[in-house]
Amino acid sequence: MSQALEDLRELKSIPDFEDRVAGEEYKYTTDKLEVVQINVGKVCNLACRHCHVEAGPARTEVMDRKAMEACLAVCREQKVATIDITGGAPEMNPDFEWLVEEACKICGHVIVRTNLVILQEEKYRHLPEFYADHRVEVVCSLPYYRAKEMNRVRGEGTFEMAIEVIRRLNELGYGKEKDLVLNMVYNPAGAFFPPVQEAMEKEYKAKLWKDYGIVFNHLFTITNNPMGRFEAFLKRSGNLESYMKKLSDAFNDATLAGLMCRFQISVGYDGQVYDCDFNQAADLPVATGETIFDMVGKPYKKRKICMANHCYGCTAGQGSSCGGATEQ
Repeated sequence: MSQALEDLRELKSIPDFEDRVAGEEYKYTTDKLEVVQINVGKVCNLACRHCHVEAGPARTEVMDRKAMEACLAVCREQKVATIDITGGAPEMNPDFEWLVEEACKICGHVIVRTNLVILQEEKYRHLPEFYADHRVEVVCSLPYYRAKEMNRVRGEGTFEMAIEVIRRLNELGYGKEKDLVLNMVYNPAGAFFPPVQEAMEKEYKAKLWKDYGIVFNHLFTITNNPMGRFEAFLKRSGNLESYMKKLSDAFNDATLAGLMCRFQISVGYDGQVYDCDFNQAADLPVATGETIFDMVGKPYKKRKICMANHCYGCTAGQGSSCGGATEQ
């Protein structure tokens, strides 16, 4: 368990998350594995202020081909509906394109999560066409629809580069053609909740179309989880307990049925398996302790989900997951 989880556990004003979960079924996974999220490494060209996995240019961790093959084997055996490839900047893994090609052979829905800016570097400029050729869904992180706010989070000039890449994706048909899906992710820039997802999507679409002629499919709003650099920021600014109280006070049991930990796994660069990517950031592996290598050739078994107080980040307000709001 990470120091961040220890810090959260020491906040005596915050009730234990698992005690708030009424209904034993929500403490366990579903019977079928639907999504495998593969974190191919922590190397990234950016070091964003809200990054819960603390990815950046100085990180060296990357998933090797052996671990990728095990992930693909499990996806094939379990007939998963979605393979979700993330990082860091996943494009920086040397076996990234091989993984995408192989994933597309066994699954009809492959997602690549990108920070967009990486696609402006010469080595990766061919990837938008590669994505279009393989019909992968692109989920891009765009912290805000104005340069000032985004550049504050990601660095000077990153907004302008991202806009250029989105225009290129649009030219290829992304956000326009039915099987070229372009979704965006919004994270708040500070210790506050995202707006209602539907309203924020309308605002993004209107502003980006008016100012830049850009189109996309959907916007996912994600609450900042008190992990990684964001947790460090909360501690430095003396806001950790007040932010956690906000999350706890906004607990919404209508979000529980749609929590991503119930139907997906997150696989770390070394093959360790987690209930979700936030648990990966918290160094909280699945209760069974199995790696992706252990899962190959075996039936999928329902298990108890590892919960801790950072889980309030996924159940506050309208809820939050890698696919956006979860309230049902």
